[in-house]
Amino acid sequence: MSGHSKWASIKHKKAATDAKRGKVFTRIIKELAVSARMGGGDPDANPRLRKAVADAKAANMPADNIKRAIMKGTGQLEGVSYEEMSYEGYGPGGVAVYIETLTDNKNRTVSEVRHIFSKHGGNLGESGSVAWMFQRKGYIVVEQSQASEDELMDIILEAGAEDLREDGSNYEIFTSPENYEAVDQALKDKGIEVEVSTLSMVPQNTVQLEGKKAEQCLKLMDALEDQDDAQNVWANFDIDEEEISKYSGQ
Repeated sequence: MSGHSKWASIKHKKAATDAKRGKVFTRIIKELAVSARMGGGDPDANPRLRKAVADAKAANMPADNIKRAIMKGTGQLEGVSYEEMSYEGYGPGGVAVYIETLTDNKNRTVSEVRHIFSKHGGNLGESGSVAWMFQRKGYIVVEQSQASEDELMDIILEAGAEDLREDGSNYEIFTSPENYEAVDQALKDKGIEVEVSTLSMVPQNTVQLEGKKAEQCLKLMDALEDQDDAQNVWANFDIDEEEISKYSGQ
């Protein structure tokens, strides 16, 4: 497994800020509705909805909000119909960027995404232009203080994980999409607190950025994350912690 993009780490650090802005609730409500529409309103029979409900609870979303979003998805309540759209493009330094959105207006979304790329030194690409550079994987982050590497390895391999690697003070765990839930649950069953747990698009290789290009790319990613319809944004760049600190301190 090649290295994961530093954007995964940065997104984790941004989570608290996003929560304050209400972005997390908006994204989860959309995901609850779409998951329920596509796979039914029973989380036990719908893995995607089960994950969305777990994310909603982790974000302290009220149970009534969760229920309403699911009912809108299944058509029991009237609501906006969202469509899944993905966009691909290139950022500064030739970085590959993959965006997943849920939108009620495709024309508006593609126009805004194209504008963000242009404003930040990138360009929107054709469908399929960069998707091949990523693989969908389960991605779980555990702080090293939670368990030793050997202990963690034993737990996750038995549950079906593919790889574990160090990233600063954290361990990054990678799984196939099919084994993601089993690995996540195995960690929780052992009382190991998970910092990040999600299905991710993991780049097969990364582009090292520094200086102005690193700053430009971080600004592009921030702007794409803040776009109202964006659910997930992934890229294949890697930058050192010093560059992240300089950017975060601005």
